[in-house]
Amino acid sequence: MNSEYSKAKEKLLAAADSDCQQFFIKNSLVLENAYYELLNNNPVNARKLFLQISDMDIRAHWGAFISAMVTGKIDEYPSYFELRNFFEIDLNLFLQRYLGNYVENIVKYLDWLCTINPEVHKFTGRVFLKNGYTEYGLFYLNRAQDYFFQDPELHYLLAEYFVSVNDLDNANISLKNCLKILPEYFPAINLQKKLNINCK
Repeated sequence: MNSEYSKAKEKLLAAADSDCQQFFIKNSLVLENAYYELLNNNPVNARKLFLQISDMDIRAHWGAFISAMVTGKIDEYPSYFELRNFFEIDLNLFLQRYLGNYVENIVKYLDWLCTINPEVHKFTGRVFLKNGYTEYGLFYLNRAQDYFFQDPELHYLLAEYFVSVNDLDNANISLKNCLKILPEYFPAINLQKKLNINCK
């Protein structure tokens, strides 16, 4: 079943036909079936499925929450760890599947979600950057500085953005901020060497 499961999961993530859903139903894989519904723009059906197992599975509890959030109807709180572990993954999936309506509803709640986990704007900025929405990425990374300035990874991501637009002066500032907070932060040291910038 492992190879069949892997194939079905690949199809799910690649937006393939409904064969994978039939596999999930046949093998009582409720979580995967719920994600199939969610990624196929059926958040109400997805939520019902997630709720069947949400008491036993933290990912399902998160799935029930995000299924409500993408419809603009929140009735509970996610946990700090749910946001840390699942938010970025799912936001990335929604962008890759062109579920713009989901993304629009999620970003409406970012300031509130940030009161639960202050890294949420950073997660959002990184997802937008990695998917080619660089201006949105920069906007959310800048918002993250208002909440979580002492995060070295945040400044490193800003440095990456500035390098991508050939703004080495601001890349230098971001790398300095990063290494001021955490002098041993290897990705920043590595980028510094690549750019031959002195960030001491």
